[in-house]
Amino acid sequence: MKQVIVIGGGASGLMAAYAAGNRGNSVHLIEKNEKLGKKIYITGKGRCNLTNDVYPDEFLQNVVRGGKFLTGAIYSFPPQSMMRLMEEFGLSLKVERGNRVFPTSDHASDVTKTLERACRSVGVNISLNETVRSVRTENGAVRAVVTDRGEYPCDAVIVCTGGISYPSTGSTGDGYRFAKESGHKIVQPVPSLCGINLRGDWREVQGISLKNVVLSAKRGGKVIFSQLGEVLFTHFGISGPLVLSLSAQINRLPLAEISLELDFKPALDEGKLDARLVRDLTERKNEQMKNVACGLLPAKLARIVLSQAGISLSKQANAVTKEERSRLLNVLKAFPLTPVSLRDFSEAVVTSGGVDTSQINPKTMESKFIKGLYFSGEVLDADAYTGGFNLQIAFSTGYAAGNSV
Repeated sequence: MKQVIVIGGGASGLMAAYAAGNRGNSVHLIEKNEKLGKKIYITGKGRCNLTNDVYPDEFLQNVVRGGKFLTGAIYSFPPQSMMRLMEEFGLSLKVERGNRVFPTSDHASDVTKTLERACRSVGVNISLNETVRSVRTENGAVRAVVTDRGEYPCDAVIVCTGGISYPSTGSTGDGYRFAKESGHKIVQPVPSLCGINLRGDWREVQGISLKNVVLSAKRGGKVIFSQLGEVLFTHFGISGPLVLSLSAQINRLPLAEISLELDFKPALDEGKLDARLVRDLTERKNEQMKNVACGLLPAKLARIVLSQAGISLSKQANAVTKEERSRLLNVLKAFPLTPVSLRDFSEAVVTSGGVDTSQINPKTMESKFIKGLYFSGEVLDADAYTGGFNLQIAFSTGYAAGNSV
C-alpha cells in the first residue's frame, strides 16, 4: 500500500483519489477551498455538462491541443466508462443535444456529491480549507507534501490544481509553481473558450444573438477557422458558442495578424442574396434604407451594416445604386471584425497551456524525471472545445494517474 496525496478536490482530483483508493492505496485528498468541486458547480451554467457521449476517436477530434498525448487516457477511460461509474454510484444521467451529458437532476452539485461518495467508498481521507505550500522531493523522487497545517510524508503526489481560469474558484496556478519547483517546463497559459474584444464600440448592439451565421478567421489571407453557429454581440465585442470555439484556435496567435468575418446569410450564395436585395429594394422602393434593412437583420445591427456599406440610413430604396447594392451584398457576406484581445482568465472556461506534456508519461501521467509525481486535469497543456470534453479530459487523466499509482 502506498501513501498517496492528491492536491486539489476538483474533477480530476476527485477522480484521481477514487482511482488510487480503488487500487488499495491510502489516499489523502487536500483541498484549499471550503468545499469540493467548486468549479464543477459553475460548469454547464450550474447543470454540469460532465462529459460527451461519443467514442474516443470522435472525442479526440474535439481536442484542440494535446490530442496525441491524451489518446491513451481517453481510450482507457472513455466517456462511457465515466457515465457507468457515475451511475454505479447513484447518479442518473441524460444525454442532450450534441451528445452532451448532464445529471438528470440538472444540479451540478449532484456530480460533486457522487464523486465524493465514490471517494469515501474506497476510504479516501478528505481535508478542506488546507493549502499546500510545496511538494518536497529528494534524489528525483517525491518525499512529502507541506501544507499550512504540517508536513505529510508520502510515496506519490497527484497534482490536480487546475489552471488559472475562474480564479474565484481557487484556480490560482499553484500547480504551475509545484511543477516549476520540481524542474518542469510550463507552456505559457492563455485564456480559452472565452469572448473576444473587438475594435470599436459595440454597446449599441449588445445582447443581439444571431443563429446560423458563419464566423471565419483569416491569417495572412488564409482561412484558419470557419464554422456555422451562434454569435452573441456584447458590450466588448462578441461571444457565444462559435466565438468560444474560435478563441481556442487563435489564443496562441498574434491577434494583430488575425482578421474576422461574419457571413450573416450563409444559406444564400451571392447570386441568391443579390436577387433578394433587388426584390426588397423594388417592393419597398419608397421606404428609407434603415427600414428596408430590418428585413435582413435586427434594426440596430442593420444600421451598422448600412454604415459599413456606406449607405445613408435615410436614403430611399429606389435611390440605391448598383454599386451601393454590391457593397451591401459584400458586407452581408463578409462583415469585417477586428480582434483586439481575448477576454481574461476570469471569464475563460478553461486555461490553455500548463505543464509541458512532453515531460509527462501519457499512460500514467507521472513525471518522466520525478518518481511518484503525477499531474492531471487542467494543469496540463491539453484543452478541448466546449461540450463536456474538458471535464472528461480531467476525469480520464485523473483516472490514469490514480490507477497507475
